[in-house]
Amino acid sequence: MKLLTLNTHSLQEENYEKKLDWFIEGILEERPDIIALQEVNQTADAELAGAELLEGQVPIPGSKPVRQDNHAAQVVYRLRQAGIDCSWAWLPIKLGYGKYDEGVAILSLGKKISAAEAFPISKANDYHNWRTRAVLGVQVEGMDDWFYTIHMGWWDDAEEPFLEQWERLTQRISHKRKQAAVWLMGDFNAPDIVPGQSYEHILHCGWVDTYQVAAEKDFGITVPDVIDGWRDKLNDIKRTGMRLDYIWCSRNVCVRSFRVIFNGSNRPVVSDHFGVLINTKEK
Repeated sequence: MKLLTLNTHSLQEENYEKKLDWFIEGILEERPDIIALQEVNQTADAELAGAELLEGQVPIPGSKPVRQDNHAAQVVYRLRQAGIDCSWAWLPIKLGYGKYDEGVAILSLGKKISAAEAFPISKANDYHNWRTRAVLGVQVEGMDDWFYTIHMGWWDDAEEPFLEQWERLTQRISHKRKQAAVWLMGDFNAPDIVPGQSYEHILHCGWVDTYQVAAEKDFGITVPDVIDGWRDKLNDIKRTGMRLDYIWCSRNVCVRSFRVIFNGSNRPVVSDHFGVLINTKEK
């Protein structure tokens, strides 16, 4: 099984159309089974999407309608044009930069999404509050595993601390963790170079960092420079880069390979984050 996660930055990216093409090229070559995306947006006042863009969508109750430039819908449409069936779900969470419906999405290539759920993990549940956070999870046909796409807040945020969001998340999925493997995929804003904070807490809760257990892996860096939200936090980011994007599993798992993708050396850069692609194998 191949899993991919990427914080896309979507329509905020310069040269968006070219980067969208590069992203599609990478997907067609790698053929991940599940793709978890964050910062998936659409222009809030764009035209509504037509039926050709909605094919394969699993609507989330109460969500805003999909619009013509929705990033997830455009990705799925291009994959379908290339002959790949894709089942997908998108969860708008907040208004980003004053003009985008922004949220998270999950794509399943080749298998239909059989169940989906969405729930908030922040105290704030205000669509106009940029700190609002929510999670989207799916099951796909023929599998008991649950796959979640996640964009967490920061450890030291006075209004929305990471720890409170993490507790809401883990309490909500605790029963699923007992029944099957659970995969948490996304931007956790949890650099592993900072001791005693988010990354170590996740490990202490029993989650497996697939980077640590991978038989083959690269350096793992997913953010090479200072980006929004980190400009005043760590002085050594410019020198070292950091891991903010992870694929965690609730169970011990065999991982054949862990690769950073869309980083300039393994495919062109398409976002201010790089992607993570893992290939699992049975024990």
